[in-house]
Amino acid sequence: MLRTINKSIFRRLLFSYLLTVLLGLGVVGLLISFFAKGYIYDSKKEELLRKAKKVNLAIQETQSIDSSVESMLVFFDQTFDSRIWIFDSNGKIIATSTKDEVFIGKSVAMSIAKKVARGETAVSELSFEGLTQPMLSVTVPWGKDNRIYGGIVLHAPVNGINETVSNIRETILWGTLIGVLISTAMVSYLSWSISRPLQAIDRAASEIGLGNYTKRIEIDSADEIGDLAQTINSMAGKLELTERERSKSEQIRNDFLANVSHELRTPLTAMQGFLEALQDGLIDEDRRQSYYDIMVQETLHMNRLLDDITMLDKLKNDEIALSRHPVDVCSFLRNIALKFEAIALSKRLEFRVECAEGLPPAFADLDRLEQIISNVVNNAIKFTERGHVRISARRDDAFIEFVVTDTGIGISQSDRELIWERFFKADRGRAKNQKGTGLGLAIVKELVELHGGTIDVESEPDQGAAFRIRLPVQPS
Repeated sequence: MLRTINKSIFRRLLFSYLLTVLLGLGVVGLLISFFAKGYIYDSKKEELLRKAKKVNLAIQETQSIDSSVESMLVFFDQTFDSRIWIFDSNGKIIATSTKDEVFIGKSVAMSIAKKVARGETAVSELSFEGLTQPMLSVTVPWGKDNRIYGGIVLHAPVNGINETVSNIRETILWGTLIGVLISTAMVSYLSWSISRPLQAIDRAASEIGLGNYTKRIEIDSADEIGDLAQTINSMAGKLELTERERSKSEQIRNDFLANVSHELRTPLTAMQGFLEALQDGLIDEDRRQSYYDIMVQETLHMNRLLDDITMLDKLKNDEIALSRHPVDVCSFLRNIALKFEAIALSKRLEFRVECAEGLPPAFADLDRLEQIISNVVNNAIKFTERGHVRISARRDDAFIEFVVTDTGIGISQSDRELIWERFFKADRGRAKNQKGTGLGLAIVKELVELHGGTIDVESEPDQGAAFRIRLPVQPS
């Protein structure tokens, strides 16, 4: 469709430009021809008038025609290349510059004779009996001062003037044809230069329409077509980004379903095996309680998994509303210490809380803050077999910075950016006895960002880890 439009645009541009050029050149040619003809006639008339006045200067003292006057008329005829008549006050021709006597005795038009008698000049296209072709004639008075003896007529063939005008018109016509040819080439190039980028836009738009969102239009012109190309490129870029995000979302959804299926299938398979063993009477009475305890733990694990999935889904969809209040940071950390001290001691770990003096209150949802810090501290204890776990808090401009450090197994560089992903579990082989949903840190990151804070980690394998959580202080 667009190709048809492009071709139509090319034709319309070509024809409209050519029509404009033809009309322009045609009008200019007609005007030049018209004015050229007028200019040539006027020039010829002025030339004849000057010559006629020169003839009068030569014979103005003579009231009659004699041989000397006739000789002068012949001389002027040859010099001026113009036929000369002289007529008396009655308009009767009494002398000519040629041997032909056919005109002698004939009369010029009475209107011309009257003009001359008044001392005026006359110009006309004369068709006189005996003339073989039309003449441009000028008439001036013959005489001096107020003494008018008659008139002097100079003739020039109109055909010569018309031939000159025709030559000019022919030159204009050829110039117009050459101009049309040159204009056709220029207009064709101009039309092509306009339609070519439109065809490029057409091809690119077709590819984009077929799903090739990486396609770009290579047009750098700073005009409306260039703006259109940039707009389409921008649209393609947005579509490409949208497609990448859609693919990423699809991949995340597939990974999520696979991870959920895996996380649920493992405990369900274990529970199925235990139940079948109990059903078949393969478990001794004294071991049954431990099997029941394992199934309860697996059930609790699945409940935690479902709770975490629900929580993360609500966070992703902005369905969690914070109830933010000023929180005494040091008091809060002491409560966290009471919660985890027993667990740390059971693993023979040093557990310590350090809180800077004079800390302003944090502005946070207390329950969500406890969920954030507890999750990070729980992970620190879980993945630390010897050494210590410490929690510290200090002010950092308009934020309170919580730092949880441990001397545990650490996190590899390749895993540091992935630990915030759902269901990601780093170095499973290095913590075989540790069990979790793989959603804890993903939830922590969402909750921290919901508070307007940040979280990051510094760690190396076997060198422990330091999680830094920055949350806003209470507004003043």
